[in-house]
Amino acid sequence: MTIRVLLADDQALIRAGFRMIVDAEPGFEVAGEASDGKEAVDLCHSARVDVVLMDIRMPHMDGIEATRRICADERLAGVRVLVLTTFDNDDNVVLALQAGASGFLGKNVAPPELVTAIRVVAGGEALLSPRATRGLVSRFIHQIQPPVTRRLPALDLVTEREMEILILVAHGLSNDEIAQRLYVSPLTVKTHVNRTMVKLNARDRAQLVVIAYQNALVRPSDVLAD
Repeated sequence: MTIRVLLADDQALIRAGFRMIVDAEPGFEVAGEASDGKEAVDLCHSARVDVVLMDIRMPHMDGIEATRRICADERLAGVRVLVLTTFDNDDNVVLALQAGASGFLGKNVAPPELVTAIRVVAGGEALLSPRATRGLVSRFIHQIQPPVTRRLPALDLVTEREMEILILVAHGLSNDEIAQRLYVSPLTVKTHVNRTMVKLNARDRAQLVVIAYQNALVRPSDVLAD
């Protein structure tokens, strides 16, 4: 199955670099290029797109709003957004995750890492490594939006085991790492994660992380101490 990738960045040179990487990978295909957020949204509707490599800062419509529109559109339910950022100092990453992005990468990412990331999000998973989660928490979570004063009602539907796994997901652990810690199979973990996403109406693991912090299930200090 071919993974079709949309390149959304206002810098043609950056798009050209990513195009070379995507075109060189078997099973990958560039679905189109967009120089701003509006073009990205329009192309998602007119072309078959699996993954969008989305820059945040673009003219006319930024990557956050474009991500929000793509992820909120039921007609584009199969499209996943991977945000490209300067990573270490981009205060908009959390906003992009809240808008529905499935993960984020630095623009200086190595080609093999980019290819892996595209495959991960195309497969419906979120790209939130422990390093990425710690960096996210240390700079952004408590700055962008404080924990809600009223707990999300849907959390009452989450079982004790699902809550345990949700918290570990928010720490940036993979299914395999959670399975080792809880002495269960990775498939069991994946089943619990999927059920929790359904109960909380979360698009993917990235949304679970946002929900966990917004509802004070995990504190930034918890993850930074790991």
